[in-house]
Amino acid sequence: MHIPEKWKIKSTDKIQSFIHQYGFASVISSDLEASHLPLLLKADEGEFGVLYGHFSRANPQWRNIDNTEVLVIFSGPHAYISPQWYVNQPAVPTWNYSAVHVKGIIELTDEKSTGEMLSNLIRKYEPELLIEDFIPQEYKNKLSKGIVGFKIRITSMEGKEKLGQHRSLVDQQGVVAGLSQSNINDAISLLKYMKDENIGTGK
Repeated sequence: MHIPEKWKIKSTDKIQSFIHQYGFASVISSDLEASHLPLLLKADEGEFGVLYGHFSRANPQWRNIDNTEVLVIFSGPHAYISPQWYVNQPAVPTWNYSAVHVKGIIELTDEKSTGEMLSNLIRKYEPELLIEDFIPQEYKNKLSKGIVGFKIRITSMEGKEKLGQHRSLVDQQGVVAGLSQSNINDAISLLKYMKDENIGTGK
């Protein structure tokens, strides 16, 4: 990913936090096949962490992927930015966004590890479903036969926040005003991210 220095996320902790928050990713293998999957990061494993996830067994991508390098893309909030929001003219439309790219070696996991991964995934998003009676063990066993678990040992990671922080303060303030008037979910999410991170807000 091309990352000018002004847009680079320099903190490993922040990149890992981004992955925790925006865990639905694209897993791209060397044969240019891709799957869109929820992933869990264990940041305390390895140098940069280990990602855990699973394929549907019907998905052919997993068959030739064991012990190969993959690219994983995590996308944060993004939205169209109108040039009419800028004070300084002339200007052109652009797109503000944040993203993290991860490279690593993928390994298929055994049934026990895959079961633990599924429990951890449920624990993250809806822990009340872990109540034993809600998903009977027999049903879990049946479903587990339809998936293939994996882990990705991260070898490198990079993050980018292109949020207009390079523009003048008045132009940044114009973008905030423009996004604030939008009722589009993407614009609302982007503005919240910019305010939470205090980037590109003209302050």
